[in-house]
Amino acid sequence: MLLTRMRNGLALPDVSFFPFVEPVVRIEEHLEDGHYTVRAELPGVDVTKDVDITTQHGRLRLVVRRMEPAKEGGRSEFRYGTFHRIVGLPSGTKEETICANYTDGILEITMSVGRPARTTKHISITTS
Repeated sequence: MLLTRMRNGLALPDVSFFPFVEPVVRIEEHLEDGHYTVRAELPGVDVTKDVDITTQHGRLRLVVRRMEPAKEGGRSEFRYGTFHRIVGLPSGTKEETICANYTDGILEITMSVGRPARTTKHISITTS
C-alpha cells in the first residue's frame, strides 16, 4: 500500500526525491601537509573489476559499475548501473604519486602535492 500525504488539497505519494538528486558516488576530500586525499564510499563493489580510476587535465575521474543481482519481486532503493565522479586536483599534484587502497567499503586515493608549476612565460619580441 502506497501512503500519501495531502498538500494544497492534492494527494501526493509519500516519496522522497532526494535519492534521485544526490550524487551516487559520495566522496570526502582534504589537503593536509602536502598530501591530498579523496575517499569514496563504495560498499559492495568489486574494485578489481568494477572500478576504474584515471587522471587527465588536472582531474581525477572515478568510474564505478554496480550491477543489479537477478531476483524476482520485492523493492530496492539501491542504485545500479555505471556512475562517474570527477574531482579537480589541486595545483601541483604529482600524478606519479597517486595510489589507491580499498578497505571496508571505502576507496581511498592519495597523492602528493608540491609547488604548482610555473604558468607564466616571458615571450620575446623580435623586430624586422
